[in-house]
Amino acid sequence: MSARPQTATATVIRKMAEEHHVSYVLTQSDALALHISRHSGDDVVPDDVERLLIALQRAGHLTSRDVMRLQASYLREAKP
Repeated sequence: MSARPQTATATVIRKMAEEHHVSYVLTQSDALALHISRHSGDDVVPDDVERLLIALQRAGHLTSRDVMRLQASYLREAKP
């Protein structure tokens, strides 16, 4: 996936992760999901900001709804 431009939402997400001392750690389940996606023809690779959203949710700082809202905003802002 190509790098997306820095957006206001990306800044909010990065700041939130920094404030909560959260970083993304690849799990075995993540690796399996990426492997399966790649073999099915879907080259879906989350970027750094999307991985931070996953990490924030796993750490309990965001709900699924929060993640969906922030990711939608992030993708909308980064859209060319």
